[in-house]
Amino acid sequence: MGKALYIAEKPSVAQEFAKALKVSAKRGDGYLESEEAVVTWCVGHLVTMSYPEEYDIKYKRWSLETLPFIPDAFKYEVIGNVKKQFQIVKGLLNRKDVDTIYVCTDSGREGEYIYRLVEQMAGVHGKTRRRVWIDSQTEEEIRKGIQTAKDLSDYDNLAASAYLRAKEDYLMGINFSRLLTLKYGNVISNCMRSDRTVVSVGRVMTCVLGMTVRREREIRSFVKTPFFRVLASVSCDGKAFDAEWRAVEGSRYFASPFLYKDNGFLERKKAEELIAHLSEEQPVTATLLSIEKKKEKKNPPLLYNLAELQNTCSRRFKLSPDETLKVVQELYEKKLVTYPRTDARVLSTAVAKEIHKNIRGLQSIPGVAGFAEHILETGSYKGIARTRYVNDKQITDHYAIIPTGQGIGGLRSMPAVSVKVYEAIVRRFLSVFYPAAVYQKFGLELVIREEHFFANFRVLLEKGYLEVTGYPQSTKSKEEKKDNPDSSGQEESREEEAGKKDGDVQEADINDPEFLEAVKKLAKGNKFPVEELTVKEGETSPPKRYTSGTMILAMENAGQLIEDEELRAQIKGSGIGTSATRAEILKKLVNNKYLSLNKKTQVITPTLLGEVIHDTVYMSIRPLLNPDLTASWEKGLTYVADGDITEEAYMEKLKDFVTRRTENVMRLNNSVMVRDCYSRIEGYYKKDNSGSGRSRAGRTQGRKKSESKTTQAK
Repeated sequence: MGKALYIAEKPSVAQEFAKALKVSAKRGDGYLESEEAVVTWCVGHLVTMSYPEEYDIKYKRWSLETLPFIPDAFKYEVIGNVKKQFQIVKGLLNRKDVDTIYVCTDSGREGEYIYRLVEQMAGVHGKTRRRVWIDSQTEEEIRKGIQTAKDLSDYDNLAASAYLRAKEDYLMGINFSRLLTLKYGNVISNCMRSDRTVVSVGRVMTCVLGMTVRREREIRSFVKTPFFRVLASVSCDGKAFDAEWRAVEGSRYFASPFLYKDNGFLERKKAEELIAHLSEEQPVTATLLSIEKKKEKKNPPLLYNLAELQNTCSRRFKLSPDETLKVVQELYEKKLVTYPRTDARVLSTAVAKEIHKNIRGLQSIPGVAGFAEHILETGSYKGIARTRYVNDKQITDHYAIIPTGQGIGGLRSMPAVSVKVYEAIVRRFLSVFYPAAVYQKFGLELVIREEHFFANFRVLLEKGYLEVTGYPQSTKSKEEKKDNPDSSGQEESREEEAGKKDGDVQEADINDPEFLEAVKKLAKGNKFPVEELTVKEGETSPPKRYTSGTMILAMENAGQLIEDEELRAQIKGSGIGTSATRAEILKKLVNNKYLSLNKKTQVITPTLLGEVIHDTVYMSIRPLLNPDLTASWEKGLTYVADGDITEEAYMEKLKDFVTRRTENVMRLNNSVMVRDCYSRIEGYYKKDNSGSGRSRAGRTQGRKKSESKTTQAK
């Protein structure tokens, strides 16, 4: 009987497989071996696509005559600095005493691609190949994954989509980067006063640049509109509250052209006229026309996927998406959390049946142990399968990121920020086993003369899941805010603020027990003295700049910055990039000096160079800037993975797109327009020593050294 070979993506993962398999007898160079099994590893990618000059030396020189470059068969090569490990893996894959290969690379499209390239270059034949698909690196999960491993051929469609994704990025990157550099690189260099400019174009990268530039231009062109609201300070049993005027039907200003919406004026003079009218009869008295009381439930948010976690960490801990991915990957490799590169925010039915094991392991963690114990004691986890937090249809490769309940001892050696990220995952996970928070809401409508004023209040009746996640900032006491400045209450307040617009009537939280009792006793017809009528000035706000976190969410949803989690779930499946690649794309844009990232605020702005590149692409290959188109390419890859369309059909579409767009740019000459664009936008930027220029909005960010001669100033 032959041996089984297990091939992992990284040495650390291979070690976990070796422990689970009890492979410890012999340690070779680049592998571990026992009587029954051999465990080896890649070091990430061992094989990559060859550069054009490997097809023909003529392609080494960039020339319009050699475009478009679309080979009939693609070439691959071993990456230089990992040749030794490749040779080790190749030898093991082809060993005569190895009859079964267990593919243990990451359970996703990229992990599949890493192994398939190695197998292709190693020339493996005549072996039984099985795919291990796991959601965490606990020994139990690893052993289960090996026992249930399917034939590798079951994943051929996934592999096909992985190859196509790489070919797509390769063809678009090489053809469009060379094309636009040759056509407009010198023009951009002259404008930027730099030695040389390479116009770097990518299927996803260029689209993200377009989203950032569009948002920046929306902000620039935004014209603020001042508005003036009228507030009445009403006295109720010695306690004062504000009520806001609104021009309802019957008001002397109903449907007036002087209004901003229905609760403000475009001119202060009109607001003062209203106050003068209301003050004619003294003392000013408000009569309660109606009081509405209702209870509102607020359910725990869905579990974390990678995009949601990156957004939370960007906002709360000021981590970039790339930094968050590194942290959560380490947590995964230390068995603390499940697989991080996931788009799902729910659990599978199978996992839900065993979820008590995860909860039980959290009983030893200070700060959350009590919550875990409460869940186990009450048995609230038993009904989780019937809730919105479990849905097999919303899971493609992996379920949401949750704690495994294992590896807790490893936290002691981890950096403080890693522990914070882990705690955020744990609290989000535990919160779904708690009931909804319940608010009592009060809506008051008052009349002063013939004009109507409105006041809204709410009080937290039942804390529910907020016991676990923390309270919204607006309802926390000063002591709570001081003790827990990083609490997830910040997240709650963000979600509540997301739907509010300029001039909307605000909802106040009641923290005064005496005032609450007074409000409870109110009845229609009650009269209250009005202490003061005032004008409160406001102004409309421009769109917010993307942060690294909100950009990740926008990429997940085809460029639509949707912070409402229910709506995000409805348009699932048409994102830009994948959970595994989005952070790296942002990082590349920053490294290319197309975008600037403020490390303190995580706010993203374009650079002058980035905006010029944007305009160059806009005039040449505009669809690359369209999030919908980019999302449709990603959707197509999903169709290939699902077997809904063939690899050949997708490739034909790709070749046609690259060919048509290349030929179109060949016919254009937009050099004058590129110079005009530069002249139009350079005033918005302050030059730095890299020549890339940075937005005036980003002046607080420290100067960066030039990373490439392509953008270095003369």
